[in-house]
Amino acid sequence: MTALGLFAGACGEKHEEGKQVDAGPDVTANAPDQGIHTKKAPLYWTVYEYLWTQEQAGIPGDKMDITSDHWDKIINWMATEFLPYGYDMICTDGFMPMLCTEGSMYMDKYGSCTLKEIIAKCKAKGLKLGVYDNPLWIHCPDDMVIPGTQVKVGSLKYNASTDKVANPSAADTWFSWAVASHPGCKEFVDGFFKHYHDLGVDFIRMDFMSWYEDGRDNGMGTVGRGYGREVYEQALKYISESAKKYNMFVSLVMPHLYKDAVLETEYGHMFRTVRDTWGGGWDHFSEASRGKVRGMWPNCDNQFDGFIHWSKVAGRGSVIMDGDFTRLNTFATDEQKKSVISLQLLAGGPIAIADQYNTIGDNAKFYQNRELLELNKDRFAGRPLSGSIIDKRNQIWYGQMKNGDWVVGFFNRDANSKSVSLAFSELGLKGAYKMRDLWTHQDESTAENVKVDLPPYGCKILRLSK
Repeated sequence: MTALGLFAGACGEKHEEGKQVDAGPDVTANAPDQGIHTKKAPLYWTVYEYLWTQEQAGIPGDKMDITSDHWDKIINWMATEFLPYGYDMICTDGFMPMLCTEGSMYMDKYGSCTLKEIIAKCKAKGLKLGVYDNPLWIHCPDDMVIPGTQVKVGSLKYNASTDKVANPSAADTWFSWAVASHPGCKEFVDGFFKHYHDLGVDFIRMDFMSWYEDGRDNGMGTVGRGYGREVYEQALKYISESAKKYNMFVSLVMPHLYKDAVLETEYGHMFRTVRDTWGGGWDHFSEASRGKVRGMWPNCDNQFDGFIHWSKVAGRGSVIMDGDFTRLNTFATDEQKKSVISLQLLAGGPIAIADQYNTIGDNAKFYQNRELLELNKDRFAGRPLSGSIIDKRNQIWYGQMKNGDWVVGFFNRDANSKSVSLAFSELGLKGAYKMRDLWTHQDESTAENVKVDLPPYGCKILRLSK
């Protein structure tokens, strides 16, 4: 995520230590789907690293591009190396121009290529295209009339005489927002989803939701007017209704997640739990502001803490936690690489590859662990043994698969080796279980407990079966 250059040229349960815990209905094998939460976490590739590194090099957004030939290289690489493992989508991001052309009210061109062209390239190789866009962003000219209404798009924008906002003296940073309380906004949002549905897109990654709600960002301060909790909820209702109508996946990015994410859990399939990936590496996965949780976006600065904290609302049949993009080429050791892949899958999150065909090196194998990827197919969603952000038992994760097997993950976030012991009764399990290591792909002993030796930054993932 970033927005510099975004519209160039365009019209964010606790367990008590030492006590047996109940896995709960959200991680048990027989848990029913609830409400809109019927979709599994996606496996895909994102343009993020390619464009973020250009931004860091000082290239302005209106000078960034992905040419048709470059798309061919990306798509051919993904179809060959990752589609056989279930990574079936490529997704755009911000950074470079998101354009309305040929009289379209919504984005139909990304840089120099039309979405139709990119989608056709993907489809020819068995892939889908996901799109980074927001139904509340206005790309097109103000005088366009919203289909099904007599309302012009310009009337959706902020009106100082009628709109009550959180920061009246502020201006919106980077975006022209559609205010959900204005007449025609519902139809505008519905038209957005119809537009992408008709193109063949079924995944929308919508960003900067916190800026819309109250115009606040922990790192940047006041960044916009902020249209208020009621308007934010109204917008989410419109989004959820249209997404369901057109069978679209809603990924909410940069949400505040106020009141234990009650709105985002109700109206979105997935929400971001951590700040942007940026330079990636162990810092983004585990170390940045470790042990700290804020009450606004970004709640956490590292992926591990984000997953711990928001596991209280996520799980099978509930919202999906998004730990943002993965750049394996930025990690220092193989143990670190195993850990970042493992935790995302144990937490029930997506894997979004940001490495490129010319930066990934020999790291593809970490994305291609079929035994771990079975968790994604299963829609597995585990939880930490402790929900406390400062309790080291939060480095043990567990959950149950649909066939009744259990998966337990042991993580070491520190630079020193350590040993960890666990009695399976602590997970509420009775009797002995056969253990299989999902990284070594080897069966181990049958036991009622286990002691594991973890290298620095390492992990051990065991599948338990009777």
